[in-house]
Amino acid sequence: MLAAQQLMKKFGGLMATNNVSFEIQQGELSSIIGPNGAGKTTLFNLLTGHLRPDAGKVTFNGQDITGLPPHEICRLGIGRSFQHINIFPRLSIFDNVQAAVLAGQGKCVNIFASAKNMAWEETLQVLETVELAGKKEHTAGLLSHGDQKRLEIGIALALRPSLLLLDEPTAGMSPEETAGIANLIQRMVREQGLTALFVEHDMSVVFGISQKIRVLHLGRIIATGTPEEIRSDMQVQQIYLGEE
Repeated sequence: MLAAQQLMKKFGGLMATNNVSFEIQQGELSSIIGPNGAGKTTLFNLLTGHLRPDAGKVTFNGQDITGLPPHEICRLGIGRSFQHINIFPRLSIFDNVQAAVLAGQGKCVNIFASAKNMAWEETLQVLETVELAGKKEHTAGLLSHGDQKRLEIGIALALRPSLLLLDEPTAGMSPEETAGIANLIQRMVREQGLTALFVEHDMSVVFGISQKIRVLHLGRIIATGTPEEIRSDMQVQQIYLGEE
């Protein structure tokens, strides 16, 4: 489905990603872990067109997408949420998701002037998936942190991706919110046939829901395996898990 081939990105004298290669299979729920500064967000930016690699390439369903702008990559079926929540805080939950649904349908001209009844069912379906339908008229900026993250995931889902990249989806959440987001990710993959790749620092989430884990350290992938394999990998224990 998605393949990164020998991706390299350098900032000044710092090698942020160094010859990174891996493949994600359709239907896979996998994660990337690593210490701060390992290159995780840079890697996501390379995969989604926010950065262009110095070398290497990215393919998606057999198509070379290296360096394409983010909106074109999104149209091909790759959705993303960010470390810092990216929503329209003054709009309602419903309007946030509806705007994304209409944009995905190519109906994004003057949508706020006349779109109230457009894509109603599609918008409600997304809100039900992320369990926000009962709050659809609430102002987005007044939501709890956990619900804002649910909304951001809903906005990404509204664009109907086949691959969803989630950058620290549970950062800053309470244990209850964290468990809710972890369950949501699993359910989206299971019920909607999504493929998901997420970056996460909460090891209980990583080892609780990942089918495959990739460990990034100093810009390189040093280990790939099941949660059991990664937990028992001595190099991972020394470099990363021992820091937790």
